[in-house]
Amino acid sequence: QVQLVESGGGLVQAGGSLRLSCAASGRTFSNYNIAWFRQAPGKERGFVAAISWSGGNTAYADSVKGRFTISRDNAKNTVWLQMNALKPEDTAVYYCAADDGSRYYSADRKTEYDYFYWGQGTQVTVSS
Repeated sequence: QVQLVESGGGLVQAGGSLRLSCAASGRTFSNYNIAWFRQAPGKERGFVAAISWSGGNTAYADSVKGRFTISRDNAKNTVWLQMNALKPEDTAVYYCAADDGSRYYSADRKTEYDYFYWGQGTQVTVSS
């Protein structure tokens, strides 16, 4: 199993930047593909970005491509989401999630059902 804790959210003006962190516990963190999802008020939780267990593959939602960057350091058991050029529509609770730890990566894994372990979320608010 893996436990996830997000941090780094906050209030930022449009055009600004934030870096979210997802800290994991468990000695096998390097087995897990990790994703970020977000949920805005009144909307379903949606995919933002994912990174493979090795860090060698990444995927992004079209809405954040070119603005957000996902990265990881397995030695630090941490995944980051660097968010630049933030827009008011990026306002949401951001969650990190881990899959089943099988080291199988697919760029098609973009639904909640592909991930089994979730953090508690961190609020990101972008003012206009």
